[in-house]
Amino acid sequence: MGTEMKNQTLVTEFILAGLSSNPKMQSFFLGLFSIIYIITLLGNLIIFSPICLDPHLHTPMYFFLSNLSLLDICYSSSTIFHLLSNFLFQRRTISLVGCAAQMHLFLALATTECILLAVMAYDRYTAICLPLNYRVVMSQRTCITLAVASWGCGLILPIPHTILTWRLPFCGPNVINHFFCEMPAVLRLACSDTQLIELVTQVGCLFTLLAPITFIFVSYVHILAAVLKINSSMGRQKAFSTCFSHLLVVALFYGTAFFRYMQPSSFCSLELNKVLSLFYTVITPMLNPIIYSLRNKDVKMALIKLLDKDPF
Repeated sequence: MGTEMKNQTLVTEFILAGLSSNPKMQSFFLGLFSIIYIITLLGNLIIFSPICLDPHLHTPMYFFLSNLSLLDICYSSSTIFHLLSNFLFQRRTISLVGCAAQMHLFLALATTECILLAVMAYDRYTAICLPLNYRVVMSQRTCITLAVASWGCGLILPIPHTILTWRLPFCGPNVINHFFCEMPAVLRLACSDTQLIELVTQVGCLFTLLAPITFIFVSYVHILAAVLKINSSMGRQKAFSTCFSHLLVVALFYGTAFFRYMQPSSFCSLELNKVLSLFYTVITPMLNPIIYSLRNKDVKMALIKLLDKDPF
């Protein structure tokens, strides 16, 4: 036991294995993910800026969309920024404190996105199923409360996971077979029993994945029933068009997240997990503004007006 405790004190930092140790592939990934990160930042700013500056877009739907854009910028930055620095400076080490901070930030932002997507589904349900009471139900105060609750719950709910994970002893090895400090990859390095934290993780998944997606599903069942009652085909098409982008974003985010965190451990593949993690941490935040901007005339018109505005 004394030797084990002595070894524990030697682990002061982790080494991130990354995506590849091949120098040519690292150069390729550096260029590729730099482009993806720039597109992600510009795309989400293109959504966020017009919504903030154009009074015509100060509605509940666009308020939550601006929160999603801000969230995607933070979400992508929490992993890809460190990934790019590793490629650029060839330094793959990360301190225990830095690893814990990155893991908690990632879990917090992912949880916030789960809740925010459910809130956006509630907004669409209210707009389509309760159109006469929409402005009353989705008042400015309600929208701000829901947004603050989404961000607040996102920050608070992962705290038990973070505390339990970093109370575990890490005796070595210290190489994380991932490109960021993802909790399952970190737990593989613990030199004590991890059943408790794995149980807490599964329970957490019920709240952060199953509960929101169930709420989204029920909301869209009611939305579908309400839309089918609309006599005008143009009215049905317009109602569906306001939901299509949200449904596509939900499918992309939850599809990969479910496959990553709810798969049986017997099917667990380290390389497949890296690809899945890469998709919902890097690719999805880049695709979200593209999905929303391509199908949203209001955002495009607001952006055109913003660009045409005389600065003097």
